[in-house]
Amino acid sequence: MKIGIVGKPNVGKSTFFKATTLADVQIANYPFTTINPNVGMGYVRTDCVCKELNVKCNPKNSVCINHQRFIPIEIIDVAGLVPDAHLGKGLGNQFLDDLRNADVLIHVIDISGTTNDKGEETENYDPENDIKFLEDEINLWFYNIIKRNWSKISGKVKYERNDLLKEIVSMVSGLGITEHEVKAALGDMTLKDDDELKEFSFKLREISKKILLFGNKIDKDKNKNFERLSKKYDIIPGFADGELALRLAAKAGVIDYLSGDAYFKILKNLNTSQEKAITFIKDKLQRSPTGTGVQSAINKCIFEILHYIVVYPVEDEGKFSDSKGNVLPDARIVRNDSTPVDLAYMIHTDIGKNFITAVNCKTKMNISKNYVLKNGDVIKIVANK
Repeated sequence: MKIGIVGKPNVGKSTFFKATTLADVQIANYPFTTINPNVGMGYVRTDCVCKELNVKCNPKNSVCINHQRFIPIEIIDVAGLVPDAHLGKGLGNQFLDDLRNADVLIHVIDISGTTNDKGEETENYDPENDIKFLEDEINLWFYNIIKRNWSKISGKVKYERNDLLKEIVSMVSGLGITEHEVKAALGDMTLKDDDELKEFSFKLREISKKILLFGNKIDKDKNKNFERLSKKYDIIPGFADGELALRLAAKAGVIDYLSGDAYFKILKNLNTSQEKAITFIKDKLQRSPTGTGVQSAINKCIFEILHYIVVYPVEDEGKFSDSKGNVLPDARIVRNDSTPVDLAYMIHTDIGKNFITAVNCKTKMNISKNYVLKNGDVIKIVANK
């Protein structure tokens, strides 16, 4: 499970990355602060089933705080993208290649309009330009990959009578694209000319690498760009600087704060500058339904765009525990069309191969191998040893 953080230079991508991972990354006010991709662990947040079951859990693969389960996912922050990156400008194809295995992309936009298309400081820049150019760049990156290999593929289809779908799947497998996604993008197209090839490439990107818009620097949006653009695009208002400040303050024990909350509690006395900063952040939080927006963006990627759910595999259906007595030890992120067999294979290949049946631990009833898992299910897998 990987989320790629994308955008032009100097919009707050690295701040977003550090705010969600607390990784030690370089953050500065100039283009191309990030040269090599930063990789770290962020967390998706969900209601833990421990509250429903009235048990105290002790997780192994995740964290539970106040009945909120935080499940790790990989976050990739890559170098800033500039117009014509697909032609090699800026850090060009290095940026794009770093995104090959990302399942979904978060496009961090400077919604305040205080940086131009190269990430340089300016005034009254229209952030809608960034929305358009970044999508175009990634679309053209897809197109160039497919076009570069097209003569080889078309030759195999024409002269060796190979299957077009399978040849394309083989070509794009390195991008983490599935046969289902290729088939959906291909539709009835035969890819007989360059126009169809480009149309297919763009559609394949749209299906396989969806983009969530994060309108960062909402605290500096004096021209009300968010208000204007949110009528046309689905954008999450963002305040990555505020999230990072809150996470660091919580880590230092200054405040009690969980990422995604629209509130926090002050635990220690603050000096004048700290109190001023905290008051400013608190005011911004209270005005936003998504808090700082950072946790909301990650959750939306996982649950709404990728359509994943959370299930809890256990070995003891009575105690909701594993063999060592750990209650609700694992929270697994699975597709919303997954079955108990899919879950079994996720736990271990041998368990999947030797699957017999499964138990819904909430109802204590056996479920079939074709049962479609639901969010919050607690499942025991029964397999031959």
